[in-house]
Amino acid sequence: MKSHIPVLVACAAVFLASPSHADDDWVVRVGAHVVDPTSDTGTLAGLKATTSNDAKPTFSVEYMITPHWGVDALAAVPFRHEVRLDGMKAATTKDLPPTLGVNYHFMPGAVVSPFIGAGINYTHFFDTRGEGVLNGASVHIQNSWGAAAHGGIDVKLTDRWLVTADLRWMDIRGTVHVNGANVGRATIDPIAYGLSVGYRF
Repeated sequence: MKSHIPVLVACAAVFLASPSHADDDWVVRVGAHVVDPTSDTGTLAGLKATTSNDAKPTFSVEYMITPHWGVDALAAVPFRHEVRLDGMKAATTKDLPPTLGVNYHFMPGAVVSPFIGAGINYTHFFDTRGEGVLNGASVHIQNSWGAAAHGGIDVKLTDRWLVTADLRWMDIRGTVHVNGANVGRATIDPIAYGLSVGYRF
């Protein structure tokens, strides 16, 4: 966790220290995304683990430091995932994956403007429950800090309104405990993809 603190501090410093350059500094987006974990999420207690995907509403705010550079913060309604061990249902969990990053917009004045970005993700796992083969067991997944990558396309509808199609990759890895015993590390590393409607002001 400590290794990611300088990145987070640097992003916050840029965000707070940059003066306003004009109107339309902010872009607010509301949409929905699918969080699709990697097909092989590791080995837990000697069994192959897989994690289901889920779709939920998302919300993001981007502050434009310049027409090309923006600082972006992502939030979402909690996602719910089912964990299987060798194909057998073993647990369910919920997570919140807020992400902070910096985006570069290639053609900010164009009708269609692609962008790429990078940042940091923090994922909080909660309401984790043993089910199926682990029914009645106490299951806990450790929270995760990791890198994040972002890319997408903005399509301008008017001077204020836009539609965004994007995807994010997140480095999410949490140690799993069953009845207090460490049974391995879940490597989720999902791709989150979706659509949103944005308003610039």
